[in-house]
Amino acid sequence: MTHETVRIGGRRSKLAVVQSEKVKQLIEAAFQQYTCSITTTQTLGDQVQFKPLYSFGGKALWTKELEDLLYDERADVRLDCIVHSLKDMPTLLPDGFELGGVTKRVDPSDCLVMPRDSLFRRLEDLPAGSIVGTSSVRRTAQLKRHFPHLRYESVRGNIHTRIAKVDDPDSPYACIILATAGLVRMGLESRITQRFDHSVMYHAVGQGALGIEVRAGDERMLRILSEVSDLETTVCCLAERALMRTLEGGCSVPIGCTSSYDIERGLLKLSAIVIDVEGKNFVEESLEQHIENTRGDAMACGKRLAEIMIEQGAKQILDEINLTRLT
Repeated sequence: MTHETVRIGGRRSKLAVVQSEKVKQLIEAAFQQYTCSITTTQTLGDQVQFKPLYSFGGKALWTKELEDLLYDERADVRLDCIVHSLKDMPTLLPDGFELGGVTKRVDPSDCLVMPRDSLFRRLEDLPAGSIVGTSSVRRTAQLKRHFPHLRYESVRGNIHTRIAKVDDPDSPYACIILATAGLVRMGLESRITQRFDHSVMYHAVGQGALGIEVRAGDERMLRILSEVSDLETTVCCLAERALMRTLEGGCSVPIGCTSSYDIERGLLKLSAIVIDVEGKNFVEESLEQHIENTRGDAMACGKRLAEIMIEQGAKQILDEINLTRLT
């Protein structure tokens, strides 16, 4: 049997490498004739570690350098696909690129990590004025809604860096907020002291899933990825991304969601929130839709929910957010 190579690209962080390895395993398990190689690179988002994410750009921070390699003319460096945390992928990709596949989702919730020696296990237990570390406007806005007595400050870095910061005896942080999926993938699930459902915090669009980006119309890769993608996750994430695209929101605005898809009944349920940065004004809505045409119906559900929320004032909330003033 002749073996062909699939060149996978991803970011250089430990978590990103684990994610690329996961896609490599899925492809090689499904196709005996393919051998995968992994190329890592550093993106602008990886390089700028001292500013809050909302202050210097959107989701292209994590994608552009890798996208350049998809169309690189040098055969020895040209990629066939890129593995992203789906939550970091723009909902509108540049011309010439498409979302080729979505892997089975890991728990999409956000979670709490306390210092190892902390006497507390939940946010509810923390005394007033305690500092919560997170660089996400979405997380901060929702937490301010429920825990206005706490303080919220930016914390950047990869998972291990952030955990080291909160464990430092001299740390100003009483806790940090992270994506559950990242800790699970890194074998750090034991550090989770509390997981948040949407009664406290709606998760980010696409959180917990891996998105695989390819050249538009690349039939070979689309055929390969159709075998490793997860239907339930794909339906949910297409709806979530259509919601965000219609709301015109990026990764640095407070849009949260949660979704579920019952494959047997063909029923998709999508819920979302748009909330101002102080956690005081918000629009929260849900929608159910039967899915017959997987892609079209899922995206239509997300678009319709966004339109309902816009009618209720969601767009006004987003338009009034002046990100340059956030500190």
